[in-house]
Amino acid sequence: MEEVKLRYGMNPHQKNAKMYAGESLPIKILNGDASYINLLDALNAFQLVRELRTSTGQPAAASFKHVSPAGAAVYSPLCDSLTKAYFVEGLSLSPLATAYARARGADRMSSFGDCAAFSDKVDVSVANLLKKEVSDLIVAPGYDEDALLLLKQKKNGNYLIIEIDPAYRPNPIEQRSVFGITMEQERNAAEITDDIFATLVTEQRALPDNAKRDLLVAMITLKYTQSNSVCFALDGQTIGIGAGQQSRIHCTRLAAGKADNWRLRQHPIVQRMMFRSGLSRAEINNAIDGWTNEDFTLAEEKQWRRYFEVVPERLTKEEKQHWLAGLREVSYASDAFLPFRDNIDRAAQSGVRYVVQAGNSLRDEQVIEAANEYGMVMAYSNIRLFHH
Repeated sequence: MEEVKLRYGMNPHQKNAKMYAGESLPIKILNGDASYINLLDALNAFQLVRELRTSTGQPAAASFKHVSPAGAAVYSPLCDSLTKAYFVEGLSLSPLATAYARARGADRMSSFGDCAAFSDKVDVSVANLLKKEVSDLIVAPGYDEDALLLLKQKKNGNYLIIEIDPAYRPNPIEQRSVFGITMEQERNAAEITDDIFATLVTEQRALPDNAKRDLLVAMITLKYTQSNSVCFALDGQTIGIGAGQQSRIHCTRLAAGKADNWRLRQHPIVQRMMFRSGLSRAEINNAIDGWTNEDFTLAEEKQWRRYFEVVPERLTKEEKQHWLAGLREVSYASDAFLPFRDNIDRAAQSGVRYVVQAGNSLRDEQVIEAANEYGMVMAYSNIRLFHH
């Protein structure tokens, strides 16, 4: 039995933590010390990017935090506004690095101190991008030598670097121990393919290829997101994930709010913002988030205003609505059925045009009616993707 001691368990006071396998472990720690949560993030994140790679044929990346993705993406070229919004101006990005820029850019606040996961061998372009970001660990199937040397310099040499065997397939039966009781089940080996588009239930039925790609990205992301969960996706990346809520509508509101914030970060005012010198990227992100968010307290607003060289004008309600109206052709996926039409009503406000959900709710007719009112295309995946 191969065994590796961990830094600590779920919390620092939970000692005697380790990982082990009956024969040999499919992962190697190339640098740093892992904790229990580090491994939970790494193992879930790698499964996500591996499935995205298989499903779309494009390099994939994810930014994971607390056992749920903050963002996930496959390669798609960046436009000028996203290049600026993602802080990658002047960088030469490989397709894999571009996928990570998209994954991290989906929710830059939540990606702070993330687990960066990659479907392909990490190149120096990825390492140069990560060098500029606050990240706690990386997991990938391999590393170019020059990339590994750069990554080993992060966090004063303590950056956790994990290599995983891309060919590894776990036992089909998985176990979990809770409160001293062991449960086991067949692991979730459901494959997310174009089959999820087979059952179209709305009047509108045209699903372009880009929408299919985005819905696949959203559904595969949900497979590794703490439930309940919904995901908004556009242009090959997630733009808003609502995870771990007890009601579906709260998942949708959370994800939609993040999608709106993603759109607002591309506003011309944001692109022209002037910040005080010496600020970290985290502080700049806080300032932008403060500018886009109307729910900050006066004390919080006073704090983020200090980050600006020149404090920008806030958008009026009408100006904000006009800009958000430019968010269109968004894909929306749910890890289970939609119990009420309120999810569709809120999704429509954030540009959703394409929907995949499990279906077979008591109120299916009401949900379909709502989708038809907004001219949406909706498919029933006929599969639930709860993840706990």
